[in-house]
Amino acid sequence: MRTLTSCLLFIAVVFSAHAVRLPAVINANMVLQRDMQVPIWGWGDVGEKVSVSFAGQKKETTVGKKGEWMVKLDKLKANASPSLLTVKGNNEIKLDNVLVGEVWICSGQSNMEWRVSQCANPKEEIAAAKYPNIRLFDVPGHTVHPIPQREGKGEWKVCSPSTISNFSATGYYFGRRLHKELNVPVGLVGSNWGGTRIEPWTTLDGFKSVPELSETAEKVKAYTQDTKVKGSTPSAIYNSMVHPLTPFALRGAIWYQGESNGGEGITYYQKKHALVQGWRKAFQNPNLGFYWVQLCNWKQPGTTPGGGDGWAKLREAQTQALDLKHTGMAVIIDLADAHNPNDIHPKNKQDVGGRLAQWALHQTYGKKNIVPSGPLYSGHKIKGNQVHLSFKNVGKGLMVGKKEKLEPTKQIKNGSLKHFSIAGADKKWHWADAKIVGDQVVLSSGAVKTPVAARYAFTMNPADANLYNKEGLPASPFRTDNW
Repeated sequence: MRTLTSCLLFIAVVFSAHAVRLPAVINANMVLQRDMQVPIWGWGDVGEKVSVSFAGQKKETTVGKKGEWMVKLDKLKANASPSLLTVKGNNEIKLDNVLVGEVWICSGQSNMEWRVSQCANPKEEIAAAKYPNIRLFDVPGHTVHPIPQREGKGEWKVCSPSTISNFSATGYYFGRRLHKELNVPVGLVGSNWGGTRIEPWTTLDGFKSVPELSETAEKVKAYTQDTKVKGSTPSAIYNSMVHPLTPFALRGAIWYQGESNGGEGITYYQKKHALVQGWRKAFQNPNLGFYWVQLCNWKQPGTTPGGGDGWAKLREAQTQALDLKHTGMAVIIDLADAHNPNDIHPKNKQDVGGRLAQWALHQTYGKKNIVPSGPLYSGHKIKGNQVHLSFKNVGKGLMVGKKEKLEPTKQIKNGSLKHFSIAGADKKWHWADAKIVGDQVVLSSGAVKTPVAARYAFTMNPADANLYNKEGLPASPFRTDNW
């Protein structure tokens, strides 16, 4: 009996040693990215012949000296009919129920991690989540490693009331809008961890790409297998929770993070550049769309005209990072619960996901009839005792608006604009009278004869800020000065 058991164990070991394997992210129920080369990779015995067959294509390769192999499928057309992908080496793997469409990674800290079951209208949303052509892959747990890992965990699931409750609410509402408006399958990859800073999500190459972060790059470069790392260590989360996904073909990434870096300004701008540039290289897609969420209003409403407190400079850095190509930012300073301003996790993730999708539909998918966001400050002129402010993304026009919970933004006719301030050369700030004149906002104040600078909503919680475009999207906070 012992001999038989030993023989079976030996056979199992021999078989497993000669079995071609795939990463967790390449599996049944997945969505493959359309209109782009699609890498399929894995492991096997050195010299082993491997073929991949899908959608009438057959690609062949040989396992290299490190026991790794990769092929790239030619561009695929969107396909909602479940298909079979076959990988043959010394063994054969058949992956069924594979679709072709749009694939996005959804990442960040707790506001991205916050589940559908934790957010607004959970029962109704979960019951309605019958979208068999949306597929969900969630990286499990919270893990770190000092060096990039090739193998990770997770599985693809078909979106349904039984699978959606624990998935990222922001990610789901983003993907659902894309699915409805593009009418193609959508794959969503969730990788998130509450309370984390941006640095542990950033690659070594990302740090290298920003001269101001060269010191961090040198530290990360010096890591070995035995370096002790934790959730705050630069690159440590990326190495364990993102790198095993690379280079899975993606259209883009959505990112909701910044609270844990909330005291920063220009340094966060630098780190955002490192994050985006690093991920684009890791996923082998220099045009990877990257859309992030500007931080929400939080804590008690700001009451001083100068502001500058709390997350004001962090939001400014998030806005400045829009100088990266193929990026966008969802402004959500109107989505916190007015009755519970100390809640750092606003429950309305439907609008967060929808506003991220607004950017993607306009910019990534070329729907130019969709305005990508609310008004973004673009310049100003001083005319006598007035400041004339100009904006991008005015859409159908500027308006005074009010947003309540999940309801569409309402225009307040004859309403007055709030939370604009101006200052003269003395740098003393005063609340401004603000009026919409065409596509501009004109500011003045009896206390400032010769204004030199203006600010809008430049505070931790600009609760009464109410400039919108007529599409119902809020203007981003800004300042014209650098004091």
